[in-house]
Amino acid sequence: MIRALWGSTHPGPTVVVTGLALALGVAVGLEPWRLVLLTLAVFAGQVSIGISNDAIDAPRDRAVGRADKPIARGDVSERAAWAAAIGALAVALALSAPLGFGMLAAHAIFLASAWAYNAGLKSTPFSIVPFLVSFGIFPSLATLSAPDPGVAAPWAWIAGAALGAAVHLTNVLPDLEDDRATGVRGLPHRIGARASAVVAAAGIVAGAVAVLLGAAGGDLAAVLPLAWVFFVAVVAVAVATAVLALVRPPTRALFRLVMLAALLLAAQLVATGGAFAA
Repeated sequence: MIRALWGSTHPGPTVVVTGLALALGVAVGLEPWRLVLLTLAVFAGQVSIGISNDAIDAPRDRAVGRADKPIARGDVSERAAWAAAIGALAVALALSAPLGFGMLAAHAIFLASAWAYNAGLKSTPFSIVPFLVSFGIFPSLATLSAPDPGVAAPWAWIAGAALGAAVHLTNVLPDLEDDRATGVRGLPHRIGARASAVVAAAGIVAGAVAVLLGAAGGDLAAVLPLAWVFFVAVVAVAVATAVLALVRPPTRALFRLVMLAALLLAAQLVATGGAFAA
């Protein structure tokens, strides 16, 4: 059952988002115990989000024959899945509490937004909103975990929200037809696969530009060489995403490219030396 539950967490995104939290915590110079708590809290939160998503979607997944979904296959019961999701949510909040009220509140908002998407917003024209909220607040999870807590710089919020938009717009592309068959019509379903992918690529570039200019105070001459390297890499991934979307039917490869962009964007943030904490 443990293996089936892990398969229901959306392991790839769970690991990537946890890695992002770890990288941002390192960038702001968190003490080891704070860094461990931040990383574990984010991991537990992502587990709760992933399992709750598949538990809610289990009837729809069965209807369209999603053999890749452990809950829909019956490898784990919905009751056990809900117990795991709620338990992981409680652990995420409990681990956040020692890091301060600000971190606890921010993580609670992050998780509430993600669970709201799972619970129904995914089927509305506002399906992108939870991603803008959760990823926008994400850099602040690290800065609010510091001994002298504070929210991240505005440009870091913009970068996070832009990346969140890209994640949403590409994650659902391979499942558009199955979603339509079961009544799910979020924003990507309404604007179409290719438009979603192109907008996602633009979001990746917008996030990279926000980090590049924000960390340098708007002065291109002050941009560090390493920051330029990561910026070029992120833009290259964005271009690849757009080109792939225009020349081929949407596949999971688009989402993997966006996950790669997320890691590169995190590296770009780390290269700022914690400037996003200002």
